[in-house]
Amino acid sequence: MTAPNKNASKLGTILVVDDEPDIIVALEDLFENDYRVLTSSSPMKALDILRDEPDIAVIVSDQRMAEMQGDEFLARARVHSDAETILLTGYADLKAVIGAVNKGRITAYAPKPWEPAALSAMVASAFERHRLTRELNTERALLRGLMESIGDLISFKDREGRFVRLNTSKASSLKLSVEACLGRREQDLVPKEQVATIVQAERRAIEARGPIEEIEERHGPDGNLQWFFVTQIPILDPTGNVTAIATIERDITERKLMEMRLRQADKMQALGTLAGGVAHDFNNLLMAVLGSLDLASRRAPDDPRLNKLLKNATYAAERGASLTQRLLSFSRQRDLRLQTVNVNRVIADMNDLLLRTLGGVIRVEKKLADDLWMAMVDPDQLELAVLNLCINARDAMSENGILTLSTRNQTVAAGQVSDLDAGEYVVVSVTDTGAGIPPDILSRVLEPFFTTKEVGKGTGLGLPMAYGLARQSGGTVTIDSTIGRGTIVELYLSRTASDQHNADPKEATITPLTQRVRILLVDDDPDVRAVTAAYLNEMGHRVVEASDGAAGLNILRADEQIDLLIADFAMPGMTGLELADEARKQRSNLAVLLVTGYADPERVPEGYPMLHKPFGRAELAARVKEVLETRTPTFAARS
Repeated sequence: MTAPNKNASKLGTILVVDDEPDIIVALEDLFENDYRVLTSSSPMKALDILRDEPDIAVIVSDQRMAEMQGDEFLARARVHSDAETILLTGYADLKAVIGAVNKGRITAYAPKPWEPAALSAMVASAFERHRLTRELNTERALLRGLMESIGDLISFKDREGRFVRLNTSKASSLKLSVEACLGRREQDLVPKEQVATIVQAERRAIEARGPIEEIEERHGPDGNLQWFFVTQIPILDPTGNVTAIATIERDITERKLMEMRLRQADKMQALGTLAGGVAHDFNNLLMAVLGSLDLASRRAPDDPRLNKLLKNATYAAERGASLTQRLLSFSRQRDLRLQTVNVNRVIADMNDLLLRTLGGVIRVEKKLADDLWMAMVDPDQLELAVLNLCINARDAMSENGILTLSTRNQTVAAGQVSDLDAGEYVVVSVTDTGAGIPPDILSRVLEPFFTTKEVGKGTGLGLPMAYGLARQSGGTVTIDSTIGRGTIVELYLSRTASDQHNADPKEATITPLTQRVRILLVDDDPDVRAVTAAYLNEMGHRVVEASDGAAGLNILRADEQIDLLIADFAMPGMTGLELADEARKQRSNLAVLLVTGYADPERVPEGYPMLHKPFGRAELAARVKEVLETRTPTFAARS
């Protein structure tokens, strides 16, 4: 073996193998001006060279060598190198040459003695072939790597729509292997409803002679809608004719769903803004109605018929107040007010509501545990969640279905219920005898805005709202469904540390203050102001009224006997919060109570207690007592 010529051209490297030194010298002289030449008189050592030199482009080997025949050497060389091979032989045995071609897979054959110009041309041609082959293989490897590493579905088709190349992702979408797709038309492999879309897209791309982009809706394997951003790219030959079509399909389902959720969130935000404004005015009306009914019922003569009418009106107004709270909760503009709740009582109080909402086409059965623990939950939200679950159960059943509403105590061990810590829980169960929920849908029913109901007949928020309530209350929701047998939805609520039920503030016994105080009442609604003042006067307090913040401040400056400021949170001109801040600047120890039909909790700073409208006499008395007793000054009795 000789060392490479340091003055050789940088065109490339060739290997010359021959066991005759004179032949090696002659070949080296022939090629050294154009190539880097490596030589070896031993086929075995030549194999070592090939292992160490991966960039050899052409091998020129003699056929008849003592150590190893040329065709055998070239066959073994294929294991280590992709070089083009040329066989030299001094024998004109055609059979031997054919054998060498088959065994050694040589790309060219030259007899000895060779004609220098012809052999040089042969090597140059082999060298160029090797260069082009390597470039092509590199491009193929890059294309293959790109096609297989990217998540998009990529394919190339001829003008007739037959696959000539595609990636694994595209083949998998057709439930076939890449090999099984090659040479076949896509329209023959997809459902019939997709055929027209594919054919028309390919035709438009050919006619446009430029990229075509569109968004396609398809049904996935689970039956759910999927969205794909599809780009059809016609490939032109040098004359401008379309020879093939490249197709790139990107799954944008998640992005599309996110856009839909964002649009829905914008609607919900708008609803929340609307709800806030409506709730304030509506609760002011309800405050006036409920307060007037309360005052009238205690002043009315002992007439059973009149009292019954007043109670009915009060019940209807209270239902209106509950409706307002549901509206605020639905729009997510109200924080949960967790408290100790008798769940059985909440469900029992829903009898009329369930009867009117569910209609008479199904039978409702209740199995409420007698010794049920108290739960920590927002009672209004619990009622809304149970109502939504019952409506879902009703919609899942035909006529004569049975809806079972039950409660029980359950101690949950660690890992027993998914997404739930070990502990003691109150479980509310809603069972129906409907058709059941398919597994592919069951996995998505807790997703916000997911619904199987027709457009306009479902928001997709019922179950997610129930789940959100349970999670914020330290519990969870589980769903068990069997096709043809029905569904069980269970709402887990944390048990309270104490089973002592909080008394309903509307029914609380009023503990009066031992001393009477002077109160400044500021509210822009005269009806609400009149009812509130009547309540306070009944409690023995002396009330000074103002219709706006400016008037309230003037009274406060002139009357040093004011002990407590009660102000409506939302008033034109000066809000109750601004009034309270100004009043505190004048009288730092002034007791303040803000009342509101609706307020964004983030806008109310700490230090200002709130009372939500509509409130009853007992609630107002308890709040006034609490606010006054937490103040540092001792109020002197005033006549």
